[in-house]
Amino acid sequence: MADSQINSQGRTMLPTRAKYAFVALRRQWRRFWRVVSRYMPKRLYARSLIIVIAPMLLLQSVIAFVFMERHWQTVTQRLSQAVTRDIAAIIDMIETYPDDNGDAQVIRIAQERLALKIDLLPPDPLPAPGPKPFFSILDQTLGEEITRQINRPFWLDTVGNSNIVEIRIQLDNKVLRVFARRSQAYASNTHIFLLWMVGTSLVLIAISVAFLRNQIRPILQLAEAADSFGKGRPTPSDFQPRGAEEVRRAGSAFLVMRERIERQIEQRTAMLTGVSHDLRTILTRFKLQLAIARSKEDIEALDQDIEDMRSMLEGYLAFARGEAAEDPGEFDLAAFFQRATEEAGLRDSTLKTSIAGPSVLHVRPNAFGRLLSNVIGNAFRYAKNVEIAARNADGTLTIIVDDDGPGIPKDKREDVFKPFVRLDEARNQDESGTGLGLSIARDIVRSHGGDVTLGDSPLGGLRAIIRVPS
Repeated sequence: MADSQINSQGRTMLPTRAKYAFVALRRQWRRFWRVVSRYMPKRLYARSLIIVIAPMLLLQSVIAFVFMERHWQTVTQRLSQAVTRDIAAIIDMIETYPDDNGDAQVIRIAQERLALKIDLLPPDPLPAPGPKPFFSILDQTLGEEITRQINRPFWLDTVGNSNIVEIRIQLDNKVLRVFARRSQAYASNTHIFLLWMVGTSLVLIAISVAFLRNQIRPILQLAEAADSFGKGRPTPSDFQPRGAEEVRRAGSAFLVMRERIERQIEQRTAMLTGVSHDLRTILTRFKLQLAIARSKEDIEALDQDIEDMRSMLEGYLAFARGEAAEDPGEFDLAAFFQRATEEAGLRDSTLKTSIAGPSVLHVRPNAFGRLLSNVIGNAFRYAKNVEIAARNADGTLTIIVDDDGPGIPKDKREDVFKPFVRLDEARNQDESGTGLGLSIARDIVRSHGGDVTLGDSPLGGLRAIIRVPS
């Protein structure tokens, strides 16, 4: 029973310990990256260079280490083994044929067959060991091979002449001096690999620096343009979206945002100017009518002015709410067309509707309803026959509203989208309005990423085309 409790406790404790260890490791990792980020450069250009250069240096360091450790050392060891083997064979021949004629033959064979220049010196003591280079794989490898294969006192000089290696070996009654080319015992072409690797890296780094500079420049220009616009200064005249696709999209989005903000400021200024002008006119009429009010007709005129003021204020408020924040939701286009058909009956007008594709849209419902109400209501106001065709396909919703009204001249179709513009010569002067209906409609449709345009209708009047992403 006790064992089972211990095992049960052990099974419950292990996951907890592992969890605490994982949390501690994650904290240490975050602390490490906080320290690293503190000393990392802050500019994008410098960080991009590090992202490009650091992996290249790491990869080349690994390659160089593997090459030095495997290839260079292995080749040098094998070459040193061959030279030491030749020297051992020479020593065996000298000891086998100890007379002078034998020594001459050994010297000739070593020079002609083994490419080694040898001398037989008197049995003087070997020179004192000289200074060793800081990094010399040849001294270490060749010394180890001489000790292993010959096992006699020896002296090496690999520093004096860079192309010649001098080896002295103490024999019984003489000293054997051997001159060998460094390339016979050492992989001397390694620097070519290192030079190619370093040279290629420098060329690639230069190309990367030039490429990154061209990629960073559009981002810096975008930041400068945004900073200038935020401070109320004009955007640099030479600014245009360029660079990578993502940077171009950011630049285009900035230009669209700037145009929308400038248009909004212009519209709000025009709205305030219109409000002050229209209300000042009505208040002036109030003063005059109050001064001369004596009959029921005067009171009715005052009531009409009050109604006009109320209508104006509602239009101004609707225009001010045109881009107010609203959560997206579903909007049933078929249900809206049904209500519009009922409204057409009340206005003694004829309305024909058609929908191709899904009728449920994902938009801001109140704003989109106001958009359609303004456009369709404008058609009801000036026409008797209205046709609406909606098509929702290929990611785009297109709504075409045709009427048989008086229409709008081509040169004035853009003007009607400006606040407080009313074309009295083309429309009924008795109809009330503030000239904000189409301005509100264009604001709403552009806030949805689309646009509204005007054209000629096959019915003889005006055609309004609304396009928004669906």
